[in-house]
Amino acid sequence: MPDSHPRPSDQSGSPAPAGPGRPGSPEQPARRLRPAQLLFEPPAGEPEPERFFDLESIEDPGELLRRSTELALAFRAAAERATDFQAVAAAQLADTRRFDALSFVEIAARADWTPDYAEKMVEYGRGLLRPQRQGD
Repeated sequence: MPDSHPRPSDQSGSPAPAGPGRPGSPEQPARRLRPAQLLFEPPAGEPEPERFFDLESIEDPGELLRRSTELALAFRAAAERATDFQAVAAAQLADTRRFDALSFVEIAARADWTPDYAEKMVEYGRGLLRPQRQGD
C-alpha cells in the first residue's frame, strides 16, 4: 500500500531520503557550517591622529579661545555635578538607617578618598539631600 503522507523534499523537488540517516533527525544532528577562511589579511589602517573636539583644526585664535573656553566651562560644570552625585551617594551609603551602612573608611576605600574627605563628602551629601526630604 502506498504511503499516504508526503515525504519532505530538498530544494530541487526530489524527495529527501527518509529514515535515520537524514540530517536533522535525532540519530544524526544537522551539519553546522563553518565560517569561510580568510585568504588575505585586511589592511591595517593607519591610526588616526588623536583629536580633542577638533580644537587642533581651528586656525583662528579668537575662535579657538571661544571654543576651548566653552569646553572648559562645560567640563567644569560636569565635574561639579558629578561631585554632587558622589556626595549624595556617599551620604546614602553612610546612612545609619540602612542595615548595610558603610563607615567613612569603607566609603573612602571605594571612592579612592581619604577617610577625612569621605566624612566631608558625606556631610555635604546630607546637606544636598535635606531639601529633598522636606518636600516629601
